[in-house]
Parts: sequence; C-alpha cells; structure tokens
Amino acid sequence: MTLGYLNLVLHAHLPYVRHPEREDRIEERWLFEALTETYIPLLQVFHGLLDDDVDFRVTLSLSPPLISMLADELLQNRYRRHMAKLIALCESEQTRTADDPARHGLAKEYQRRFEQVVQFFETYSGNILPAFAKLHQAGKLELITSAATHAFLPYVRTQAAIEAQIATAVDVFYTHIGVRPKGLWLPECAYDARVEDSLQRHGIRYFFTDTHGVTSAAPAPLFGTFAPVMTPTGLAAFARDEESSRQVWSSMDGYPGDYDYREYYRDIGFDLPEQDLQPFAHKEGIRLNTGIKYYRITGKTGEKALYDFRLAREKAATHAGNFLFNRTQQVAYAKSRMGRLPVVTAPYDAELFGHWWYEGPIFLDMLFRKMHYDQTELKSITPSEYLDMYDDFQLATLDFATWGRDGYGDVWLQGDNDWIYPALHDCEVQMTRLADTHVHPTSLVRRTLNQAARELMLAQSSDFAFIMDSKTTVNYAIERTKQHVNRFRHLCSMLDRNDVDVSYVTEAESLNPIFPNVDYRWFRANQNPPVALPDRHVVRVLLLSWEFRPMTVGGLARHVYDLSRHLIEQGCEVHVVTTAVDGYPMDEIVEGVHVHRVRAAQPDGGEFIHFVLQLNLAMLSRCRQMIEDEGYEFDVIHAHDWLVGEVACLLKQHYGIPLIATIHATEHGRNHGISTDVQRHIHHIEWRLTYEASEVIVCSTYMLHELMDVFALPGEKVHVIPNGVDRRLLETTIGHRTPDHAFEDRPIVLFIGRLVREKGVHVLLDAAPDILRDVPSARFVIVGQGPMQQALRDQSRQLGLGHCVEFWGFVDDDTRNDLLHRARVAVFPSLYEPFGIVALEAMASGVPVVASDVGGLSDIVCHEHNGLKAYVSDPASLSCQIKRLLSDPHLSRSLSTVAQQDLIHFDWRQIAAHTVYVYGCVVPKASAPEAPTA
Repeated sequence: MTLGYLNLVLHAHLPYVRHPEREDRIEERWLFEALTETYIPLLQVFHGLLDDDVDFRVTLSLSPPLISMLADELLQNRYRRHMAKLIALCESEQTRTADDPARHGLAKEYQRRFEQVVQFFETYSGNILPAFAKLHQAGKLELITSAATHAFLPYVRTQAAIEAQIATAVDVFYTHIGVRPKGLWLPECAYDARVEDSLQRHGIRYFFTDTHGVTSAAPAPLFGTFAPVMTPTGLAAFARDEESSRQVWSSMDGYPGDYDYREYYRDIGFDLPEQDLQPFAHKEGIRLNTGIKYYRITGKTGEKALYDFRLAREKAATHAGNFLFNRTQQVAYAKSRMGRLPVVTAPYDAELFGHWWYEGPIFLDMLFRKMHYDQTELKSITPSEYLDMYDDFQLATLDFATWGRDGYGDVWLQGDNDWIYPALHDCEVQMTRLADTHVHPTSLVRRTLNQAARELMLAQSSDFAFIMDSKTTVNYAIERTKQHVNRFRHLCSMLDRNDVDVSYVTEAESLNPIFPNVDYRWFRANQNPPVALPDRHVVRVLLLSWEFRPMTVGGLARHVYDLSRHLIEQGCEVHVVTTAVDGYPMDEIVEGVHVHRVRAAQPDGGEFIHFVLQLNLAMLSRCRQMIEDEGYEFDVIHAHDWLVGEVACLLKQHYGIPLIATIHATEHGRNHGISTDVQRHIHHIEWRLTYEASEVIVCSTYMLHELMDVFALPGEKVHVIPNGVDRRLLETTIGHRTPDHAFEDRPIVLFIGRLVREKGVHVLLDAAPDILRDVPSARFVIVGQGPMQQALRDQSRQLGLGHCVEFWGFVDDDTRNDLLHRARVAVFPSLYEPFGIVALEAMASGVPVVASDVGGLSDIVCHEHNGLKAYVSDPASLSCQIKRLLSDPHLSRSLSTVAQQDLIHFDWRQIAAHTVYVYGCVVPKASAPEAPTA
C-alpha cells in the first residue's frame, strides 16, 4: 500500500563560461568537472535503471546556460581534449605508483571510470542533451528549466526584463528538448510575486520555494510542506522539506560527511609535484583539481586513510536504505493527519551528486532500486503527476523567500556586490527604451538589439553576485559583470548614434553566441512581445505543398505529412492545400490535419511549368474561398518549395498574412548552375519566395550556406531545422513480406530514391563490377522511378549487370520497409542532396548506410561513427566503402547501433517544436485566434 511520495528534484546549473579567445581559462573546467563527475554519472545511473526496468521518477532542472554549453561544439571538443589529458594522467599515475598496489589500483579504477564517461559522451556525439530527452520521453525524468541566465529575479527591476528571462528560457528549452517545460526552477528558489504573470504566460504549472516560502504563506498551509499550495494566479508552489535536506546537505550530520566517503579536498593536483601532473597541469603552474583523489574523509584529522571504492559503495547502499526508511516514516505520519497521500519535496543542486559527494549517484541508484525491488510504501513521483492527482489544493499568498543564507537575499545584495544593481537597472531601462523605439529595424540593427539583450541577460547572472559573496573567483566575477555591462552600453551607444559598427557586433556575437533565437522585443514595456511558443491560443497554419500523401513523388510528401501531424501535437491547427489524387476526397481530415485538394488540368504537351501555373491558380482560388467564404483566419502561411511560390506570395500580399518558406532544394543546386530559360524561371520564383518570406527554413547547414550564396539571404533570416524520421512508419504490416525467393539469401545493396541524375545511381552502377569481384553474390536493388530510369537500365546492360541489378520502380510503404529490413547495405551516392531523409529511414530500419560526402548527407552521416562516407561521383571510393560493410558484419552492427541512437537528433516532436518557434517570430499574440470551443 502506498503511503506517500518522494518528489526528488535536482537543479543542474552552471554560469555561462565560454572563452573562444583562449583555451586555458580554468573557469571552463567547471563544466568539464561537472560533466565527468555529475551529469554523465547521473545519466549512466538513470539509463541503467531504465534498461533494468526499474521504475523511478526524478525532476531535473536544466538551466539555459547549461543547455547552451552542453550543445556547444567548441566546448565539446575542448572537453574531449581535457579527458584525453586526464586519462593520460591516469596512465602516468599507474606507472608512478607501480610499487604501491593500493594507489596503483585506485589510479587504474579512475582510468576505467573516465573511459566509461568518454564512451557515454561519444555515444551521443558529444551532445548529451538527447540522453536527458530520452529519459523525459520515457516518463522517468521530468525535465524543467530555470531563468535564462539564472538571474536573481526579485532584484530585477522591470517586468519586461523578467519577461525576457522567462521567455528566453522557455525558448532554449523548447529548441533543445522539444517539449514545453511544465515547471520552472526559480533561481536560488527566490520567489517574487512579479514572476507569476510571465510563468503563466509561458504555460508553467509549478515552481519551488524554500520551506518558509510556503509555511509563512497566508493563510497558513494546512498540510505544511507535504502538499503544494496554489497561488492566486493558479500556479503550484512546492516547498523544500527540511528533514530530507538536512540528511543530505548538512555539513554536521549529512551523509556526504561519512568517514568512508571520498575526501573532496585531497586531490593529486595539489598533493603531487608539478612534474608528475603532466600533461594535465596548467601551463602557468596554477594548481587545479584533477578528480583523482586517493583518500577518504577518515575523520577530523590531517591523517587520511586511502579511499576504498567497494567500502564507499556499501556505505552508499546503507545510507540509501536509511533515507528510504526515514522518508517512509515521514509520509506515514503525515498521511494519518492529512486524509490524502503526502509528498516529500527534496530539492538539491545536481552538482552535489558526484562532484561534491562523489558517491551521490550511487546513493540515488541504490535508493530507486530499493524502492522498486523492496515494493516499499514510498513511491517516487514528479510534480506534474502529483498535481494531476488532486484538484483542491489550498489557495495561499506567498511572500518573498529564497534558499540562500538565512532564507532571504543578502547573499546577492551586500557590501561586496551591491554596486552591480544600479548598473543593471539602468541597462534594463535602456533596453526597454530601445525595444520600444525600434519597431521595424534593419537586419543589422536587429542583430545589434539582440546582442544587447544577450549582454544584459548575461550580466544579470546571479552567479557573479554569489561568487563575490563567497570570496572564490571574485576577480573573474567582477570582470565578467563589467564586460557585459560595458559591451551592452557600447551597443546602445551605437544604436542611439545610428552608427553601428558591424565588426564590433560580429565580434560580440562570436564571443557570446548564447541564445541564437533571442528576441529583443521580449523587453518591450507594453507587455505584448512576440509569442515564442504559443501556449494559450491555437496557431492556425495554412500549409502549401504540391505533394502530400498518398501522392508521393519525392521526400517532400513525407516531410509535409510528418510535420503537419506533429504540428497538431504542438497545439496548432493545420490546413494543407495540395494536389488532387484520384480516389481521395477533395477535403478530409487526416490524423487531425485538414487536407484540401485542388485539381489542376494538365495542359496539352505535358509541360510541367504550365501545370505548376495551373496548380497555383487552383490553390489561390481554394485559399480565397477558405478565407473569404468559410471565414478562416490564418496566422501564418507555410510554403514548401517553389512549386507553390506564386500562390504563397500573392496570399501574403493580398491578406497580409505572415509568410514562412521552407526551401528543400534549389534549381541552382540541382543543376550546378543556371543555364536554360526554364531554370531561370524556377530560380526567379525561388528567389522571390525567399525574399517575400519573413523567415526561411532549410533542412541542413549545407542548404543554409547555399541560400546565403545563391540568393544573398542574411543568415539571421534562415533557420536550420532538419528533417525527421518516424520509426513507426517504417514497420512492416504484419503478414506482409517480400517473397524470400526474390533474394535467395544474397546480400542486398539497396538504393531508394528518385531516378534523376543528382541522386547518383549511375555512380553506384559504375561501382558494381568492382564490388562483385569481391562479393560475387551481391544483388543491387534500385527502388524508385524518374526520367533516368531507361538510361540506367541501358547502363546496367552495357556493364553486364543484368543478372544482379533489379529495378523495382515505385513500391508501397510495406514493401519499402521490408526491403530496408532485409538489406545488407543502403547506398545514397548523391551528387547533390539538400538533406537525404531516406538515409534516416535506412538508419531507423537498422541497415548500415554508405552516403556521398555531400550536402545534407554530411550532416547526417559521420564517417565510421554512424555510417560510411564516399567521395562524390567516385565509383572507386563508393565501392570501397560498400565492400567494407559487406565483408565486416561487426562494423555493420556497430555503425547501425550508433546510427539508431543518433536518431534522437531527428525526432519529429523537436522538429515541430522548433517550427512553432519560427511561427512565433512572425505571429503577434494580439492577432492570434482564440482556441476553438467544444
């Protein structure tokens, strides 16, 4: 019988530290140490619990600065170098301690653990955010966020600046995690009633306070801290439980002080001579922690006993049992007086677990395993789950409170740091003035305003005031605060003089590239800034695409189908206008998407340009009917490629509806230049579409650069949002199976795609003879249709490949899926490829991939990590890579396994969420329609 719940909350945060100008800033090691000792060990524990089917719940707050640093390639690469040096130091230590078995064994164990950390890190290609997201999607980890730069919100002067902190935070979280945060960790648990409007606006359901933040509320809470209270605006406030905190946090009687645990303050970085610390030592001779610590706490003495990993693990298990017993006693006592199931809220800094308390991750692992296997009366729960259990929480008004010294705010405002607030408050006022003044800025002015917003928010970080109070790296905190304030003032001065120095702005952006989607308008005083993530209303989207399932010519139909139905999950109302298909209704609802089909008469001669003109006229007529006769009010037009460019631009101009364009490929790229009148006609439509669009979406960094070069588009107008893959659509229908005799156990080399020159099938056929010399049983299956089909058949015959090359033409989804699951290798030898969604589908089906090192395929396939790459238009290179996979099953399995793990980067939920963010760039809240009533 369940007596109550444990609401375990971990707050993961570090200040934004990134110094591209030099690699030896010791402050960057804050992130590296936390990755090695806290974030990755916690992920290893949580994923281990998930793999073992252990039921558990944890709430984890990922602050926007931490999210930004974890996703930063520069910091990822520096971490790799850091760990390589650390592992080399372990090897050196094993040599040094060869005659000391105890220390030698400790050094060897540290090396093993560091190597496991690196292996986990590389499993996710250096970005561990998807590892968190996977746990969130599994329902085990409820991810939430904090304010943009962890500003101490009660000391922020203006409501607009509070709004900017919350709006930016939600955007960063949404962009990287792909879902809206349900809760928000108020920095330093500092509650101020002014935050509630912004939290409500962005769909936040709950936050956390220190104990007295709730116990001192009016009226006094009937259930103390064993249940949340509801504020007058409808937000839930969970209060910290003092008893559970004391058992973990207390320096006197908390678990981390046990004598068998590792001594944090004895590190070989300070114990050993400098020459023994190479190559890890700092080049200026600064002493640093290495994470290699040979001693346990032992007692209040300078003499320390050697650390024992096994003994410490046993003690962590004992403490986990004690913690579980005490919490069970707590909830049993509370339940007898509440008449409902109580919840114990136990919040901690995540970095306590592993970094400060080395055995902390083991403690959590043991705690959840004991709860699961012992069938205890205490269960873990997330705040959202607990809020869903009851609908009659007590209403209360909260007062200002923090979890800082003495429960209030003197840590962040006292004699050593009070000088920062007059400067910050002046910057807030200036930022709002500029945001209100610049209504229609030029591209450069918008960049300058956005960078000013970044600098102000970075200066507001509570970490700098905290460091000044704690007397640690004080000079660094002062330096950073002054740098951001001064840079902000210089940017403002340039704007006021109407004389912006583009080189200064560019340098500032490169030094602090945090928050790429920041919007200066969030600082506007009228409290009607742009909606980053529409939560309180439905965004109605008019989506234009010439193809949509079941009409499938290329990857566009699949893309629009997947995107539209996932936009529905994000709360949008989507209307797709597309081409009619015989046997399908002109208007229907497909998985919540409104599909409107129009028929365009194919003119005599079958010229495609004429068909496109007819299609655009028919689409225009249907859209006008929907708007003028049927009363639809669309918030945004989303046009896909040039074939709907004319109707998209006309609708935008006539009705004033904001236009978003997704460019999947360009005529210039397909033909390696523009040389005919038809190509010039298509090229002009593409240019006009990108010009008229307020924002442009592309699927790869390759396409970003192509549009910037070909159409001279400013980079800030273009958003890179990859294509995605839905594994469910790749499952073969039960009972459907391509006949076995079609293959006779011969290894299949599979190509799927349109038969046009840019797909490079002719290169694969040229490579086939060399492949057959080494693997004579290979069979090449070509799936797809297109204008090159006959030429490719002729090429196959000329090369004498008729016995082993099969052209299957167009196949249904089940046949395609079955072929993917049977294939030994999937090959995509494209000459031009904006993205290559079929490569994702192959990866999702478990077949190893060989692809040309070109375009978007280069974004998807990482050579010898999740697939193999071949040189473009090089049959010998292609043959070499295909033969490697046909002859090495271990390599094939390894690449396939990693590829499937990497697919988390291409999850349609994240893609749809990012697309909704782009909509929010152009959809003002005031014009958004009301949510439809039942």
